[in-house]
Amino acid sequence: MFIGHFALGFAAKRWTPRVSLAVLFGAAQLADLLWPALVALGIEEVRIDPGNTASTPLDFVSYPYSHSLAALVVWGILFGWACRRVVSDNRVFGVICALVISHWFLDVLVHRPDLPLYPGGAKFGLGLWNRPVLEKLVESVMYAAGLWIYLRATPARDGVGTWGLFGLAAFLFVGYLAASTPPPSVTVLWATALVLGGLTLAWAWWADKHRVPTKG
Repeated sequence: MFIGHFALGFAAKRWTPRVSLAVLFGAAQLADLLWPALVALGIEEVRIDPGNTASTPLDFVSYPYSHSLAALVVWGILFGWACRRVVSDNRVFGVICALVISHWFLDVLVHRPDLPLYPGGAKFGLGLWNRPVLEKLVESVMYAAGLWIYLRATPARDGVGTWGLFGLAAFLFVGYLAASTPPPSVTVLWATALVLGGLTLAWAWWADKHRVPTKG
């Protein structure tokens, strides 16, 4: 799952208008922002294995601290609490926490059974990545719906708000389509993930600053 996570981040702006799109993206993608750092530190493990599924060349050997349901509940509570301390809106904690935890449930749809319930616990996955046409249809519909909700909730303030946002949406979609290409090494994988993750959050913050959220 990739753009499906961003779909929820886009849509959440409707209910938390005072929270930056960058923060909403960060919540929905927190698992994937933590993961490359933990791989780089040797705490979690991934192998490049073309053919592992029909859609991804990666074998997620171990990622209990970034991708287990129990870990994401803890991360969600912490991130939600931190955001609520900054933004005085009673909905913020629940929305941020739900976005973080939602990552596990969306990933379960597409992954093979490699997502742990808790570190060392049973692993789950329905394997939609092995049905790439259906998987791309599901994610594309989710993405279009989330983006539509965001556009309705945040009229553009100026040209940057229009073209910056559409540039970001196109960048994410193209990245999603290119994600099946095997990286040359695990080092390149985690380094690229860290750079692109940071770029995406910065771009989301910039585009969102040039839009005017309506009341949620």
